[in-house]
Amino acid sequence: MKEILKKLDSGIIKNMRSASIPSIRLSFGVIFIWFGILKPLGLSSAEGLLKATVIWLPFGSPEIWLIIIGFWEVVIGVFFFFKKTTRIAIVLLLLQMGGTFMPLIVLTEVTFQANNFFLPTLEGQYIIKNLMIISAALVLGGEIKKSKRGNITNKGDK
Repeated sequence: MKEILKKLDSGIIKNMRSASIPSIRLSFGVIFIWFGILKPLGLSSAEGLLKATVIWLPFGSPEIWLIIIGFWEVVIGVFFFFKKTTRIAIVLLLLQMGGTFMPLIVLTEVTFQANNFFLPTLEGQYIIKNLMIISAALVLGGEIKKSKRGNITNKGDK
């Protein structure tokens, strides 16, 4: 029985390993394109938060930033669909995440209950969960390697 469970466990791990990188790439692509395109269309539920965050920037109106950030996210999503542009997608994602965390600093009254950093609001939780997105991007980036011909591949890709 123990040997059967060990084989079953090994099989599950093998399947998870082979599915993990494509799953991250696919989910990043879908989510960034989907949420990104909503911004320039004026349909994003994050619009108010985004505009309130960028209003202090010395150039560009919040409406312009909404469009720029929306298309930036679409580009990130598209780049995650292609192995050769994964590094670029990760860099763009990390740059975008810097801005994503700004409301935790400049809009504490919106992101934390009674300005208590241990009590994030729904908006604060929405932002803080981006730590998982950064972590998944690091996992994906850690799987990139160069082949002997100099092509970028993912470990485990055939």
